[in-house]
Amino acid sequence: MPRPTKGPRLGGSPQHERHMLANLATQLFLHESIKTTEARARRLRPYAEKLITKGKRGDLHARRTVMKKVTDKYAVYRLFEELAPQFEGREGGYTRIVKTAPRKGDNAPMAVISLVLEPVAKKEIVDDAVATAKRAAAEAVKAEEPAAEADEAEEAAEDVKAEEPAAEDAPAAEDAPAQK
Repeated sequence: MPRPTKGPRLGGSPQHERHMLANLATQLFLHESIKTTEARARRLRPYAEKLITKGKRGDLHARRTVMKKVTDKYAVYRLFEELAPQFEGREGGYTRIVKTAPRKGDNAPMAVISLVLEPVAKKEIVDDAVATAKRAAAEAVKAEEPAAEADEAEEAAEDVKAEEPAAEDAPAAEDAPAQK
């Protein structure tokens, strides 16, 4: 049996909250991005993601269960025919919440909730890119080691050259008292 959420709801009653979430989800599917309060965006995220998961299934039963919640036929059509194929490779995380400036009238914290429509990179491609980056970093470290050794050798050579004139001055100073 479903348990109601604890604490205050977004509207006056549970029924009002269900209608509000259904309307927010409808607008999200139609416009792909909506601006609302942070609390509503946080409550909308799991609601919309479950509907998108049903949209990815794409069968008649899933369409009818989504139609129970989202009553706008065009929004359901758009979810199943246009948006769900774009989420095909994605294993969740279909929405993104970005916080924005507070609302002017009552200073309520606002957020933009949008659908993540960018294609997801395949795991093999990501693993290959990570391996390539690690190899490049290791090669850069190896390339810097000979350069560092060469710099140390140059510094040692400069130190030796700096000590040689001092050694030449010392015998001259010793020769001077002997000449007297």
